[in-house]
Amino acid sequence: MKKSIVVSTPDAEFSALAFKEDFKDSIKKVADLGFNAVELAVRDPKSINIDETKAILANYALPVPAIGTGQAFGEEGLSFTDPDPDIRAQAVQRIKDQMDFSKEVGKAQVIIGLIRGIVEDDADLDEAEENFIKAMQECADYDPDIVLTVEPINRYETNLYNDLLSMKEVIDKIDRPNVKMLIDTFHMNIEEPDMIESILKVQDYISHVHVADSNRWAPGCGHIDFAKIIATLEEIGYDGAISAEILPEPDPDESARLTINCYKKLGL
Repeated sequence: MKKSIVVSTPDAEFSALAFKEDFKDSIKKVADLGFNAVELAVRDPKSINIDETKAILANYALPVPAIGTGQAFGEEGLSFTDPDPDIRAQAVQRIKDQMDFSKEVGKAQVIIGLIRGIVEDDADLDEAEENFIKAMQECADYDPDIVLTVEPINRYETNLYNDLLSMKEVIDKIDRPNVKMLIDTFHMNIEEPDMIESILKVQDYISHVHVADSNRWAPGCGHIDFAKIIATLEEIGYDGAISAEILPEPDPDESARLTINCYKKLGL
């Protein structure tokens, strides 16, 4: 399994990121610490210098397992389930742009997290799901070679697909081979009665893994049993990346050091 951490490109901001300031410096730190992959958080790939980004990644020989896209919702309000069809169309186009960017960085998975949106109290949940499924199918069909990985996110951040089984059900409805699942230990700790049992139930769907401890600090700083989780992932034959999406606590550099030290203790 690849040892990964999330780094933000210059135009993107998100609280649960260890590195989100100077991109080149962040990538150097990641490589120097011993990570051998880096997940990118990208708000809009059209606003970054793709050639420069690729050159920096190549210089440190860091592959990109996945691209995070949620800031398009957090900063611009784009979502697949917005009642406004124009906003939904913009969200779909943004993911298509991310898929084009993905091809530039080795066919990284494109994460569908908060860009799915939040259903307001006066909105129709069934209609929202229908819009989500249609958007996912359109994006999946745009480039079948790019994996779209949907992420169950806890109830405090969205009211759509909070747990692994509900996400499994909607993946089945989307019915596209390039739609898979991202599991995140921080969200699972809130939503899953038994994280290990839940992983086993969706094992054939998992294509990417986020790690953060119960407090969203680096793994090892809370009460989640990561040794058991890694053993379970090995048991099911998962060989993708383990990517830390964590708060920069107690500071960015230390959070990354804590993460790589935990990875090493886990035998990654």
